Amino acid sequence: MHTTARPTETSRLWLFVLWLASFYGTWLFLVASGHHWHTLRDHWGIAAAMAFGSYAAGSTPLGGGTIGFPVLVLLFHQPATLGRDFSFAIQSIGMTSASIFILCRRQPLEWVILRWSLLGSLIGTPLGVLLLAPHVPGIAIKLTFAVIWASFGVLHLYRTNVICRNEGETPAAHRFDRNVGLAVGLLAGATVASVTGVGIDMILYAMMVLLMRADLKVAIPTTVIVMAFTSLIGIATKELSGGVQPGVYGSWLAAAPVVALGAPFGAFVVNRTGRKPTLYVVAFLCIAQFVWTLHQSFPVLGSLGVAAALFAVALFNIAFEFLWRVGDRLGRRSFGAAQTA
Repeated sequence: MHTTARPTETSRLWLFVLWLASFYGTWLFLVASGHHWHTLRDHWGIAAAMAFGSYAAGSTPLGGGTIGFPVLVLLFHQPATLGRDFSFAIQSIGMTSASIFILCRRQPLEWVILRWSLLGSLIGTPLGVLLLAPHVPGIAIKLTFAVIWASFGVLHLYRTNVICRNEGETPAAHRFDRNVGLAVGLLAGATVASVTGVGIDMILYAMMVLLMRADLKVAIPTTVIVMAFTSLIGIATKELSGGVQPGVYGSWLAAAPVVALGAPFGAFVVNRTGRKPTLYVVAFLCIAQFVWTLHQSFPVLGSLGVAAALFAVALFNIAFEFLWRVGDRLGRRSFGAAQTA
């Protein structure tokens, strides 16, 4: 398996502390020099929501935007485009912080998949942000987000136990791991991530745990780094091509100091206590936001639109089940080859 050595608890953690000191110093300068204390007060709600969102970002294959997006769009009734840009912006801090923590602790990673998915995202995400995302209407952004994360929730309601039993990776999967990484980075970066601000991590995670049978202790840190990189590329592309949506900066300013510690804390805690409880809670929230989205959007969608959204969730889970069965065949083939060797 293409992994690093076992982590050493204190190795290179001074780099993580240096990162935190640099971030909080910069954040405090921005707040004080811009007299933004009232901004922090006005946006306390998103900061509170991101306390759990950042924990989930570090402990599951879901970016912090998975919580931030529905809170801003469904609860605070902000435009979906603002929710997308906020997801990129807040994950650029939270998931980058978690990534630095993971790398400093030398946690096991699937380096081949990681390198190729980063390359794919480097190409796909800017293309999607520039060429696709500007033409996607707000209702389509909301539904894309709702459908994909509801599909993830359903998957984990009936597959969490077996997914958590994965150890290592199916040996037969190594012959196409670079292709999986490149394809997911390129395609998911150009479509799902560029439109919703999140998602490339979840899709890569599904490929790793369903098809390749990767251990969660390897798969989740790998996807965290991919989502952090994609968020940095996404927010940089937005800034260079005309700027983010108005209102993002205030929410980011309030939530950033929370996620800088919340995401690494999530990565640290679940590495010791297990991921099942968090996965079940997040699965429930993913389904709840789907129901909430359909309820709010019913005047626009109508019965036919709701039926189409439910059908899309079913299609995603059929695809997940297909990946699982292919992974099963690969696993049996690998076991048979080992028995005859």
